[in-house]
Amino acid sequence: MAARPKALYIFGAVAIAIAALAAYLLYNYLKSEEERVSGAVATIPVVVASAEIPIGSGINITQVKTVGWPKASMPQGALTSTDQATGRVAIQTFMPGDPIVEAKLMPKEGAPFSILTYKIPEGHRAMTVAVDQVSGVAGFINPGNIVDVVLIASTPGSSQQISKIVLQNMSVLAIGQIVEQKEGKPVPVPTVTMDVTPEDAEKLAIASTQGRLQLVLRRVGDNEVAKTTGATVTKVMTGATVGPIKAAPTSAKKAPVAKAPAVKKEEPKVTVEVYRGGQKATETFKGE
Repeated sequence: MAARPKALYIFGAVAIAIAALAAYLLYNYLKSEEERVSGAVATIPVVVASAEIPIGSGINITQVKTVGWPKASMPQGALTSTDQATGRVAIQTFMPGDPIVEAKLMPKEGAPFSILTYKIPEGHRAMTVAVDQVSGVAGFINPGNIVDVVLIASTPGSSQQISKIVLQNMSVLAIGQIVEQKEGKPVPVPTVTMDVTPEDAEKLAIASTQGRLQLVLRRVGDNEVAKTTGATVTKVMTGATVGPIKAAPTSAKKAPVAKAPAVKKEEPKVTVEVYRGGQKATETFKGE
């Protein structure tokens, strides 16, 4: 009987060892899972916009705040302190909740670029032209609006004026004023800076030298290209259509002119009264 207790002790010791090993392995597994989960949800302070920050505006302390951002998905160049964002100039619009990143801020050092430089799309240009005072600069056309450009000028080879849409769907980048001399006096002239392609810049440069430019404000979302032939005084007053302007032909053959029928020349005649036997008669003779 003495052997039986000894076997029980051995089995008990083995069971305890197995249980200890299982507990150790379970502990290590749970610890690794805890580290993995805590690493996945680890956060780091990131500065985000607490209110809308328009493009070109300076950032103040009331427009930003610090939140915990998942470390694994932290935006590149994100600021981690509100002091880093205060006083910087936004070159893109920030909406509430957007992280404040270095790429969307004007550089702190280096050349003092204008904010307009950052608003020009890649491959495009910014071009400024003087426009008519009534053409919308007086409060109706603002940066961000889409406009058409109308040229009012004299037709080639004629004193008649024509108005024609020369550019469509142009984005307004900025508005301002320049001072020009008119009749010896400085006069402020409104200007509009538009987003143009190189080809549009060439057209706009020519149009600005030919006559007066006027802007037409387009409805938001209306990108349809209108096909027009232009308008003249004759068209406006009579409703007549205006076709493409063509130069007068210089080498065309003259149309044949119909000749009037020849008029037969009437020969001169002489009338003589003749008396025969007391009777009167009239005879006609050809004159020489």
